[in-house]
Amino acid sequence: MMSTDMRKWFDLPMLVHSYKRRAPLVLVNGLAEQPESWFANRAHLARQFDVKIPEILVYDGDPLHDWIERGGEANVAYLTDRLERFLDDYVQRPPYHLVGSSLGCQVILALAARRPALVAKMVLIAPSGLHGGENLPIVEGVRRSDYDKLVRSVFHQGRFASDELVQAFERKFQDRRWKRGVLRVLKATVGHSSADLLAGVETPALVIWGASDQVLSDVPGSIRAAAQMKRAIQVVIPNCGHAPQIEKARLVNQLVSRFLRDKLRTIPPALEPARFLARHAERRPTPGRGQARPLVIQ
Repeated sequence: MMSTDMRKWFDLPMLVHSYKRRAPLVLVNGLAEQPESWFANRAHLARQFDVKIPEILVYDGDPLHDWIERGGEANVAYLTDRLERFLDDYVQRPPYHLVGSSLGCQVILALAARRPALVAKMVLIAPSGLHGGENLPIVEGVRRSDYDKLVRSVFHQGRFASDELVQAFERKFQDRRWKRGVLRVLKATVGHSSADLLAGVETPALVIWGASDQVLSDVPGSIRAAAQMKRAIQVVIPNCGHAPQIEKARLVNQLVSRFLRDKLRTIPPALEPARFLARHAERRPTPGRGQARPLVIQ
């Protein structure tokens, strides 16, 4: 009787013939570190893509603190350099699909502007720095040690701010080295704008917004700014805050997977940015006495 191991050898040509190398997909976190950013997405995306999760921003890590000790600024350019180095040294299979969250989107945009041939497609989830400012809960969390408020402010639905997540942030903020890293990154990145890059971006992009985002100060203005990208598709998810990849993980996973595989044919009406902008305009107060006329961005 032929052994099981021997039968596997006979099946090997069939397995080799059916093997298909998956396209590399790189996840880039924002101010939240990688484990807190993508736990609801990595397994699903790994079914279709070769998922890479570079730790370019670790607040208590030696690379960040060595850079700070040498007088470096932990800004968007620094993070872009680290992402570029990771791709060149450890992946080496361009072009790449890049998926970013918040500040990570600015890193992706900077890389796409610097080396467009490296980026096949990009997905920008609640991107910061496109228009207006940010209401950063992490700043208040540092000052007041109000970790529950910090976590809850990211989500539209409070149930996503679990006790475990709140406690995880509380433990991290007790670490002085981690806290110092956070403060130096905040100092170097808050207020940074990527708006000047948008019109020159040629890379196909999917931009995902949360309609109830309380971190971005002007979501409608950000949507209009993102429209400068020549090949951008935008969606706005109702009842969703600044972390759509967590709060609406199933929908975001589907949108990302379909877009990157050229299967996102249409956008559901409920997700159309025009619908969100029209509703926002209806809710906006009419200028009158004592009110400044709203700035309209063309």
